Amino acid sequence: MNEILTGFLRAIELMASLDPELIDITARTLMISVSSTVLASLIAVPVAAMIDLQDFRGKRALLNIIQTLYSIPTVLVGLFVFLLISRSGPLGPLNLLFTPAGMVLGQTILILPLVTGFSITALRSVKPELRDLARSLGATEFQVMLRVLEEARYAVMAAIILGFGRAISEVGVAIMLGGNIRGFTRVITTAISLETSRGNLELSIALGIILLIISLAVNTVLNHFQEK
Repeated sequence: MNEILTGFLRAIELMASLDPELIDITARTLMISVSSTVLASLIAVPVAAMIDLQDFRGKRALLNIIQTLYSIPTVLVGLFVFLLISRSGPLGPLNLLFTPAGMVLGQTILILPLVTGFSITALRSVKPELRDLARSLGATEFQVMLRVLEEARYAVMAAIILGFGRAISEVGVAIMLGGNIRGFTRVITTAISLETSRGNLELSIALGIILLIISLAVNTVLNHFQEK
């Protein structure tokens, strides 16, 4: 118990002194998670809008597949992307393995179904009368899509923030694709795992506190948009 208390106090000191390694790991974590969330959103939101507005055969099956992928294990995504970007993989020449770019790709694929599915749910909450009114006024399907997105913007933002929360807290993809290289691909979750195994509880606890603070901020913003 004393060891845990000592580690906690030392963690507070590291945070207060702006420990360089602590700042480096935190900054890299935010950079990778924000980048993957932006990329996933740029793909997921338009796709969600098209799926929501169009009626086609197999739509229900497609939605079931997307929802099933919400809980896909991160190590499975890591394995898939590892095979994709390894030397013998189709993207091997890009040298993405064990780089921040490779981690961004992995996290993007990981959260893509989540952002897509919850964006579809957000768009389906918009009243059909709004779409009918826009079409009756001569709006194109693209204009109808923009109008629906505008109406559901807060719920869509909540879906994006939810995706960010999944990205920043995952560990499987980060280890498999990043390799936990100090000063290059090490992020909060992989650093906590490594430093704990080394017995460096101070840094582990400090990183854990920072991750909790980020999670609290994400949930606060998420609740704000949900109230909207």
